[in-house]
Amino acid sequence: MSILVTGGAGFIGSNFVLDWLALTDEPVINLDLLTYAGNLENLALLARDDRHIFIRGDICDRPLIDRLLHRYQPRAIIHFAAESHVDRSIHGPDAFMRTNIDGTFTLLEAAREYWNGLNEQGRGGFRFHHVSTDEVYGSLLPKEPPFTETSLYQPNSPYSASKAASDHLVRAWHHTYGLPVTTSNCSNNYGPYQFPEKLIPLVIANALAGKPLPIYGDGRQIRDWLYVSDHCAALRRILAEGRDGATYNVGGWNEIANIDIVGQVIALLDELRPSPAGSYARLITHVTDRPGHDRRYAIDARKIEQELKWRPAETFATGIRKTVLWYLEHRQWVERVTSGAYRQWIDTNYGERP
Repeated sequence: MSILVTGGAGFIGSNFVLDWLALTDEPVINLDLLTYAGNLENLALLARDDRHIFIRGDICDRPLIDRLLHRYQPRAIIHFAAESHVDRSIHGPDAFMRTNIDGTFTLLEAAREYWNGLNEQGRGGFRFHHVSTDEVYGSLLPKEPPFTETSLYQPNSPYSASKAASDHLVRAWHHTYGLPVTTSNCSNNYGPYQFPEKLIPLVIANALAGKPLPIYGDGRQIRDWLYVSDHCAALRRILAEGRDGATYNVGGWNEIANIDIVGQVIALLDELRPSPAGSYARLITHVTDRPGHDRRYAIDARKIEQELKWRPAETFATGIRKTVLWYLEHRQWVERVTSGAYRQWIDTNYGERP
């Protein structure tokens, strides 16, 4: 028995693979193209672990997917692979359409053919799990209730539109062809191994380097924050016990404004790695808001709590302290992933904003 994980060298995917192999002996077939955010160094602990089989490849490569399914006969596919940064989708949406839509379609078709060829026992035990985002639901007003699994899809960025499309494909392959699927829509993840273009690792890296901490607009955009290990635990529970065809919203019950996130990170850095120049708060710089920036996301996670008995183990206070400590203890990891290409991206994205 084995599972096939796509995008398993990225932020959430690598955390999932590490947690999976720490808790079970079931092998992981890890398929990742190793684009800018995919990093095998995330999986260095598994370098000599025969249970981890890494293949560098593209989810749009149908012959490759077919070969992997035929050779390893996985009992499940956990689909993380995606372009996932809203700002990048604004600057270059074509990659998001290819990976998130065409790639998901390719995987679904390969999975359908593979599943159809299994014996009755194999067909009954197979599952395709699709990892998605709360951004497909659009934006909430301040007093609106959180998103539920029945909320309307109203994506507002090229990224969220591409993920909404992939969600619809997964649903259609289940209802049309009977492919056994589950989908999860998660809130903002944070924790170890997150690429330093996202808010929390960007604030940590820039603060330690004495660089400006860019805050979009007034910084009052609200997100629900979920520690990545809690997300991985939810995915394992869905894979083991989730209802065929069901969607589960996964959130941390932590609605916090971006400017307050930055404040908490700064407070921890001031405590754990104080600067001779004074509080890192001096580096906060407000920049012009990005186009179509959703004002608020919030997840109602009662369904997964009631059906599958999952709840996040971390509060934001415990999770953010673990996260800051991890980045302080892994400065070399940050330095190695922040390549020249990454610095050029940061300059392109933020340099145009007064």
